[in-house]
Amino acid sequence: MTTHERPVDSVLETIGRTPLVRIHDAPAEVPIYAKLETFNPGASVKDRIGRYMLERMLERGDLPAGGTVIEPTAGNTGIGFAIAAGQLGVDAVFVVPERFSLEKQQLMRALGAEVINTPTEDGMQGAIDRAHSLAEELDDAVVPQQFSNPLNAEAHYATTGPEIYEALEGDVGAVVAGCGTAGTLMGIARYAREQNSETHVVAVEPEGSLYGEFLGEAREEGEYKIEGIGTHEPETNALFDPALVDDVYAVSDRAAHDELERLAREEGHLVASSAGAASIAARRVAQRIADGEIDAPYDSVVTVFPDSSERYLSKGIYRPFEEWEN
Repeated sequence: MTTHERPVDSVLETIGRTPLVRIHDAPAEVPIYAKLETFNPGASVKDRIGRYMLERMLERGDLPAGGTVIEPTAGNTGIGFAIAAGQLGVDAVFVVPERFSLEKQQLMRALGAEVINTPTEDGMQGAIDRAHSLAEELDDAVVPQQFSNPLNAEAHYATTGPEIYEALEGDVGAVVAGCGTAGTLMGIARYAREQNSETHVVAVEPEGSLYGEFLGEAREEGEYKIEGIGTHEPETNALFDPALVDDVYAVSDRAAHDELERLAREEGHLVASSAGAASIAARRVAQRIADGEIDAPYDSVVTVFPDSSERYLSKGIYRPFEEWEN
């Protein structure tokens, strides 16, 4: 089990080494384990890329010392970058579509970052375009481009993947994770396939998202309430490598909502809708392994719970499904 046992000098040193916890609603013969990324200081998996990407960019000179990082983000990446920027002497500006969690935006500002909103109808592409135009106006400003920067996936290849394999002593049969930028899954998957080329890898998206098209699967685009994963614009998701993925599972909003409520009520996990979707998909994979439909190298499934439900209380995440806001 990963943990922190000694005092550290900086909040950056508390990023990663998060617990891996067994999920009890699973086939008895195929355990499911979830990486609890809420244990990071910014309470999400995105703290990992905030630290890793900024440190590597400063080392390489891509980001000048004392410069400005400008990133289009739904929120958690902004929090992760803001934590790292504050400790590394870098200014931070984030461009966030209006519909995303107010809690996340408040936290980014609390960490010293500037937040600029773009219209919801312009999607993430609108936020990306605005970020680049702002970077052109400022000296020493850089857009890390989490949707296309290989350092995003590299962060998980260097940290999340090895932590999982250390905790399970290499006995990993399948990896299941939600895809927003796809960096988390791609980094873990690349590490996993290097350990065992037969590791089964599944991407998770909401119904209405278009990730399945990467594997030639038919998808009907639509709106969804699940936040932080999925895509309406596959062309912006340059990190996704279909060669590393066996399946893409689409999960409905209602199923994810029911599961995040169950995880809290029965297992004590205060996690958000992307974790609910990941849990649903992980259970499906575990059952298919148990039924002999998937020939995994080990009888185990690992997934990632990216962040906390507290980020979404203003959207009614624990209210009845019909009252959960988009």
